[in-house]
Amino acid sequence: MIKLRQAIVVEGKYDKNTLSQLVDAPIFETNGFGVMHDRALLDFLRRIAERRGLIILTDSDGAGFVIRNYLKGALPKDKVLHAYIPDISGKERRKAQAGKEGKIGVEGMRPDVLLAALQNAGAETAETAAPTAKITKTDLYCAGFSGGEHSAQKRKALQKDLQLPEHLGGNAFLDALNLLMTREEFLARYGGNDD
Repeated sequence: MIKLRQAIVVEGKYDKNTLSQLVDAPIFETNGFGVMHDRALLDFLRRIAERRGLIILTDSDGAGFVIRNYLKGALPKDKVLHAYIPDISGKERRKAQAGKEGKIGVEGMRPDVLLAALQNAGAETAETAAPTAKITKTDLYCAGFSGGEHSAQKRKALQKDLQLPEHLGGNAFLDALNLLMTREEFLARYGGNDD
């Protein structure tokens, strides 16, 4: 597994699943065309691009290019890299038939092809310096953001306070927190696990 400095944005959950088996990096989904109607998600991706850098990796079909071009116009150009996969005819294993254009998407690409696409885009491997402490699921639990009676409401309030997209899953929420603040900042601001 390769640890990357930049975060990655892909179209959907199957793309994210495939990529997460190859790279250690925060991976966020556009929810297909959903990003075009989700101001909070777009603002969040903009903040991630500014803070860490962002790699856009979409399918090579027409829909993938529409999403890529939308993001290209909405995100800071100097903070975004573009990874491209080749046009390969076929279908993904989980699908009964090929997509409209008959091309394999990110989820169906061979690992070596995906890693080459990221490398060709200029993805940077993370520093080998001592890792900083990350916010953990235990920290979220101890601070009351999970596992408690009012955790969901408290988590939604935090998401709103940090201007995060409303529909982030649990792991994506944790990734977002770790991108936006250090563990020390989280503990000082919200309490939690002090070990």
